[in-house]
Amino acid sequence: MGGVKKKRSVLRWTLWGLVAVLVLAIGGTLVWTQVGVMPAEEGPLESARNNASITIEDAPEGIVLTPADGDSDAGLVFIPGAKVDPWAYVAMLQGVAEEGKTVVITRPWLNLAFFDPRGLDAFTSAAPEVDTWAVGGHSLGGVRACQLAPDAGALVLFGSYCSNDLSGSDLDVLSLAGSEDGLSTPEKIADARHLLPADADLVEIDGASHASFGDYGPQSGDGTPTISDGEMHSTVTELLVPFLQG
Repeated sequence: MGGVKKKRSVLRWTLWGLVAVLVLAIGGTLVWTQVGVMPAEEGPLESARNNASITIEDAPEGIVLTPADGDSDAGLVFIPGAKVDPWAYVAMLQGVAEEGKTVVITRPWLNLAFFDPRGLDAFTSAAPEVDTWAVGGHSLGGVRACQLAPDAGALVLFGSYCSNDLSGSDLDVLSLAGSEDGLSTPEKIADARHLLPADADLVEIDGASHASFGDYGPQSGDGTPTISDGEMHSTVTELLVPFLQG
């Protein structure tokens, strides 16, 4: 009888040990997702906020950029990179709103797009009057955008590539890489090219690093950019606006 009690006691302590490990793992993950989040740089963000040509709304669906006159003919849902403040993409994407597009920058759950199970309509509901939507993202946000792309009309990638196969789809795709990107290198993007439709447009921006696609400062492991923030903003706008116009 004593042997049975001893076995039960060992089993009980083992189960409690497993519960403790699970709690610590979950707690550690939650802490990790909140530590080291890369904040938006104040200068570019303030400049965008002072842009009289656009309206910026901190809405439940995300950060919504619209033309000041309210006349929008297409939309872009944009997913931030891992542990990057969503506001860091406002200055980069303001030129898209200036040209008559609506932009919804999402706030991924726990600052990581993979932890966010919401569908595309959770974000497009911010602008129900817009009928045509593209989805895009930076880095890990681009990987998540690829997963949502079948529900959109087009896909935009900033320093990113897909993990799911879209090669058989009829999606319009614009993939922007940076020549100095030390994380999503041009080589890695080229290696994943087969997962995109044959007519996908891949553009390498000379002098751009991984962090050049947002305004949040240098990033560990990245290359050194040789393109200025202003040039980067203009280049992305010049490439993205005609693409969204179709």
